[in-house]
Amino acid sequence: MTSTDFGAKKNINTFYPPQRILMGPGPSDTHPRVLSAMARPTLGHLDPVFTDMMEELKSLLRYSFQTSNVMTFPVSGPGSVGMEMCFVNMVSPGDKIIICRNGVFGSRMIENVQRCGGIAIIVDDNWGEPVNPQKVEDALKKNPDTKIIAFVHAETSTGALSDAKTLCEIAQRYNCLTIVDAVTSLGGSPLLVDEWKIDAIYSGSQKCLSCPPGLSPVSFSERVVDLIKNRKTKVQSWFMDLNLVLGYWGETRTYHHTAPTNALYALHEALVMLYEEGLEHSWARHQRNHEALKAGLTTFGTKYLVDAEYRLPQLNSVYVPNAIDEKEVRRRLLAQYNLEIGAGLGDFAGKIWRFGLMGYSSKIDNVMLCLNALETVFSDMGRKISFGAAQTAAHKIYEENPLNSIPIKTI
Repeated sequence: MTSTDFGAKKNINTFYPPQRILMGPGPSDTHPRVLSAMARPTLGHLDPVFTDMMEELKSLLRYSFQTSNVMTFPVSGPGSVGMEMCFVNMVSPGDKIIICRNGVFGSRMIENVQRCGGIAIIVDDNWGEPVNPQKVEDALKKNPDTKIIAFVHAETSTGALSDAKTLCEIAQRYNCLTIVDAVTSLGGSPLLVDEWKIDAIYSGSQKCLSCPPGLSPVSFSERVVDLIKNRKTKVQSWFMDLNLVLGYWGETRTYHHTAPTNALYALHEALVMLYEEGLEHSWARHQRNHEALKAGLTTFGTKYLVDAEYRLPQLNSVYVPNAIDEKEVRRRLLAQYNLEIGAGLGDFAGKIWRFGLMGYSSKIDNVMLCLNALETVFSDMGRKISFGAAQTAAHKIYEENPLNSIPIKTI
């Protein structure tokens, strides 16, 4: 018997991925500075030099979230792990949790509550619409013993932005904690954890932070810390038990798990870059590129799924034009231009495209390339196109709206 009998093929070689332009719902393009940071020498996860960097990373995350929460750090795992960490630590069996569902990721919150033994009170809104605060308040009046309200700030499946400030104000009036999904909003849209009094929030490294997937920034208020310390049942996950994880991310540096050191270098560099740019500048950049892309897409007759007031600048969901094979368009964009855009999910599968303008992917070059590529692909597929119209419309937005003049969009 030889080694090839166990599945290895003689023609397997080193893997070299193609250079793509990522304009889908995530991941976004990784900045070269971040890629370079990942290639630096690996250190032990308890090395004093590395733990010094961890403290800087926590400080940078506090800036990014706009919070002074001590319990702010990156979870070793993607945004889904950050989500689960919030629920397994905060939800005890029998707790009533209001879950706001207006897309795919609200549904995942429901699953988490049920697995924790909690009772999910579901507040539904149509996909493509924001969470309706009045519906949430009505649900609280019917369920005054609710412990937590959970919602998605920026719904990646649709591109809808919900009013986190108002939803958190409602939660405070009814003495509820909040869990907020900010996977797509962190770094791309205004997000003010302390001002809005968000209790628990999680995000991901691979969207507007221009970092590879694999880490989930989280932040917890003192109210959450008190809740966890006074739990009457054990946290059901050993790996995500905050009482244990914070032994490593806190002052004692107690071994918990082997942290992904090189991935943390990358996040550190990504957050340094966000700090150098400035949060307000980053928000304005995403908004400006969104306006330019929207102007170009409009020349094709495309219509947005989400009303203008609630649109995410970093996630543009548009209806596929009539008589267009949406899969073929995506295939040609990838094959001919190395350009990736996203398809619709759930009921919107085959009906919408999702154009991401996140982090390093949110730049003028990408907007113009995307519009030019769509013109060519549409024309090749038999659609009548006025060549240059889309790019001209986008250029006009850039000329008339300098970056420092872009109003920051808040709901």
